[in-house]
Amino acid sequence: MTLTEVREAFAVALDAIRANAFRSLLTSVGIAIGVLFVCLMSWFLYGLDTALERTITLIGPDMLYVDKWDWSGRTRWSEARSRKNITYAQARALAEEIATRAELAVPLVRAWGLRIQYREHSTTDVPVMGTTSDYGRTPAGAVEYGRFLSPAEDRSAALVAVLGYAVARQFFPEDNPLGKTISIGGYPFRVIGVIEKRGTTFWQFVDKQVLIPLPTFLHLFGSSNRSFSVAVKAGSEERLEELREEVRGAMRRIRNLPPEAPDDFAINETQAFREEIAGLRQAVWGVGIGMSLLSFVVGIIGIVNIMFVSVVERTAEIGIRKAVGASRSSIAIQFLLEAGLLCTAGAVVALLVGNFVAIGIARSFPEAEFLTPYIPPQYTGIALLIAFAAGILSGWAPALRAARLDPIVALRYE
Repeated sequence: MTLTEVREAFAVALDAIRANAFRSLLTSVGIAIGVLFVCLMSWFLYGLDTALERTITLIGPDMLYVDKWDWSGRTRWSEARSRKNITYAQARALAEEIATRAELAVPLVRAWGLRIQYREHSTTDVPVMGTTSDYGRTPAGAVEYGRFLSPAEDRSAALVAVLGYAVARQFFPEDNPLGKTISIGGYPFRVIGVIEKRGTTFWQFVDKQVLIPLPTFLHLFGSSNRSFSVAVKAGSEERLEELREEVRGAMRRIRNLPPEAPDDFAINETQAFREEIAGLRQAVWGVGIGMSLLSFVVGIIGIVNIMFVSVVERTAEIGIRKAVGASRSSIAIQFLLEAGLLCTAGAVVALLVGNFVAIGIARSFPEAEFLTPYIPPQYTGIALLIAFAAGILSGWAPALRAARLDPIVALRYE
């Protein structure tokens, strides 16, 4: 088979498709639907992976958060609710005990329902978090502009606040918040910084909080009936597993848990989100692959049938080509290319539709920022290759039948 024969077979295949354009379009619908499912599934999973990476960056791959609540939702809410609060004394004891083995350990506490006000803007839906200046050394404490809390402000219980990105946008949509005074629970606080945007689809609330010095929080709002948390930075991912067990053992001792009792606290980390998204990925893959295979099977059956019809319709043409010297491989290649081009055309249509769907969903749901308004280019190439391979597979039997036709019998066919 020479390059000239391949080009000729390609041209004949294109002519055949153009001559029966409507039939070719209907034939490739099944393959197009299968490719569309594969593309949309890959697009969604690509977005999930992007969201996961952003969440890991947000939390910090070497961070542990000891809390009463399990952030991933693996523990039943009723069970977590029945746990005793982590007191300030327990949070301090854990931070002090683990400080020599971790890069840092910082107590945290949140208050809900406090009224935050600036001029005519007011809300009670934003939590106020008390923490120390060390929290600024974690990924969650990175500021976009201004600065974080200082050790001096910790010691003096200063009335200063660092705003989450969404809070700054809500209260100061056009103004620079630095230096402005807001009211928190009736007390004036000077804004010294704004945390950079960190929220993701799976963790949007982190942009909606206000941070103040922990001593200030305790002095103004108290520590009773509150559950504290401890943010622990391991320093590297390699130390995370070892440190997790040390934190668990220390916390069990501090809370006087007997050996047989289960943990009455949670150690939150990025692995929980990996497991959560892994389950979602499996569900998407299962549904997507199942529907894609069904569509591909229907499409392949349709193309096989139509290619057999095409062989019958062009029997006389095949006889003439063989009579003037066309080889079996040349005839076979012609029909294989025709089937492959049919499927590829269906894939191109599917990719166009898929991109329109991606654009529509991304614009309709801007909060799902992890979804790109296009099918990732790497999946476009894969989809075209899969479609062409499906075409070659579906055209194999008709191509063999055409190649094996006896030229004399074919010329006499009417």
